Amino acid sequence: MIRTVRSSWIALLMVALFLTGCASNDDQKSLEKKDPATTEEVKSYTVTDDSGKEITFDKVPETVISLQPSNTEILYALGVGNKVIGATDFDNYPEEAKDVERVSDSMTINSEKIISLKPDVIIAYTIGDEAALKPLEDAGIPIFIIKSAVTFDDVYSDIDQIAKVMGVTDKGEDLVKNIKKQIKDVEEKVASVDSKEKTYFEISPSPEIYTAGAETFQQEILASAGIENIFADQKGWAKIADEEVVKRNPDAIITTVGYVDNAVDEIKSRKGWKDVSAVKEDQVYQLNEDVMSRPGPRIGEAVELTAKTIYPQLFK
Repeated sequence: MIRTVRSSWIALLMVALFLTGCASNDDQKSLEKKDPATTEEVKSYTVTDDSGKEITFDKVPETVISLQPSNTEILYALGVGNKVIGATDFDNYPEEAKDVERVSDSMTINSEKIISLKPDVIIAYTIGDEAALKPLEDAGIPIFIIKSAVTFDDVYSDIDQIAKVMGVTDKGEDLVKNIKKQIKDVEEKVASVDSKEKTYFEISPSPEIYTAGAETFQQEILASAGIENIFADQKGWAKIADEEVVKRNPDAIITTVGYVDNAVDEIKSRKGWKDVSAVKEDQVYQLNEDVMSRPGPRIGEAVELTAKTIYPQLFK
């Protein structure tokens, strides 16, 4: 999603190809083998991926490659980050993920490198060049497809599926439960808001302005935070005109643009925007791009961050 060539960033963001890990640890494996909970004989099990394919595992994977940052974050949140041996150039959370072998630049996959790592499973995505996965399939590596999430329920489903693949179903259930509680706590706080703040959410700056409309999980973040998205009448990631933002006159502006210098000042200095309420009242905010853009285990954090930014008085 991002940070280099502008058009590439936009393309990555639209398909949600925010593509983590940490090398496997032999000592950790030894400890796990001594744990009674992991010494029981594991029967083969089958998990269905988002392409409808049933994949049978004779044992819990010891090594995994993740081709999307949000799925990498899920693996770490499930406590199996030590099994991730390959990730993309954009996998940067948690901190340990930065040390993982890079096997994709998000647009292309280094099949030779992946095959040489001999992973037990690859967590892939549905958007992209399917032909790139064929060499991996021919090498006999199980490929588990995860569709890019567009709703919170999609994220919960992704967590559930990956937890099943990695043999940590209980941890998956606990993780989902904790995320839902975090979001519910925020929703209860913002329920007291009489008039929702009309907010413009920017994901790409002028001159090619893009915003998040309906059927994006960013819209669900805003809704859960008690915020009115002024472009909720648009669908998906929509390209809009400067004049339309000015016309709709938002009370607040949120930007997640991280690849330009001082995105907030850039917005405030746009021609014709000086009379926008959010600009006049200095209600323009830049939020963490990864937290707000990745459909992974930090969606609860995204909701809380957004609500605290727009309604700080409710969190004192």
